[in-house]
Amino acid sequence: METSLLMLSFVIFLALAFDFINGFHDTANAIATSVSTRALKPRTAIIMAALMNFIGALMFTGVAKKIGGSITDPTLLTNGIDIVAATLIAAIIWNLITWWLGIPSSSSHALIGALAGAVYVGAGSDHIKWSGFIEIVEGLVFSPLIAFVIGYIIMTILKWVFAKRSPHTVNKGFRSMQVLTAALQSFTHGTNDAQKAMGIITFALVTSGHLKSMEVPLWVKIAAATSMALGTSIGGWKIIKTMGTKIFKIEPINGFAADISAASVIFSATLLHLPVSSTHAITSAILGVGSAKRFSAVKWGVAGRIIITWFITIPISAVLAGIIFKVFF
Repeated sequence: METSLLMLSFVIFLALAFDFINGFHDTANAIATSVSTRALKPRTAIIMAALMNFIGALMFTGVAKKIGGSITDPTLLTNGIDIVAATLIAAIIWNLITWWLGIPSSSSHALIGALAGAVYVGAGSDHIKWSGFIEIVEGLVFSPLIAFVIGYIIMTILKWVFAKRSPHTVNKGFRSMQVLTAALQSFTHGTNDAQKAMGIITFALVTSGHLKSMEVPLWVKIAAATSMALGTSIGGWKIIKTMGTKIFKIEPINGFAADISAASVIFSATLLHLPVSSTHAITSAILGVGSAKRFSAVKWGVAGRIIITWFITIPISAVLAGIIFKVFF
């Protein structure tokens, strides 16, 4: 029991570390556009993002239950704690690699891929709920496409509505509105992303026999929300630079359109209990907005590099988790 408790504590530490890294890795999702247009000063933007992430993280648990129970049944795993440990180590490694390279990859993809890979190697393919895994992957795949379309439509409408207005006047007004959309984007990020760590901790508690169901305890909510908020407070400056300046030159009206598009997709997914990638949502929304502004304005070389990372994250994380499980557990 002592060894089991020690291993469980290690897994909870890893989950909170993942959540912390997710916070600074994904800070850019909420504030890249508002910082790049100077609607908010970087320090102010990060403090606001941390606070709104914390509030959002405490309010929902549907995604946590989905993460913890749709890919495999934690009650049927005899080595579930080891599987979770391998999952988290692999996801953390991939997150740190992409953060170091300044690529806005998905923490959600990394976690889902790693969990599937660890279960496959550690327990066998029979223990993977393929229907649940496919449903989650479908949400991760379709959400950025939807965000792109919504971003394109909203930006097209705004261009038509404000076509005869002075660009300086329009951008001045939207710069103020970006404060609200950045806060909304941070809140929706907390409602979805922080739940992934909650789900994996609850999964570990169930598979180790400390809980009987995937109901998320209050202390897990608070711990995950706090960890993500602390991570957010550090900020991921490399990714902020990529998203805020390297895809296309963002003006306040573009930032507003991208934020509102991404936030609507992420919050809709939260209400449907689907884990989605806030990274993919905001990046796709920026691409959609940029395309509506002027297709040639988008730096498609940078966008292509980001998209390639999206596609390779799940298989690389799965293989990495499988190797880690095989070598260390």
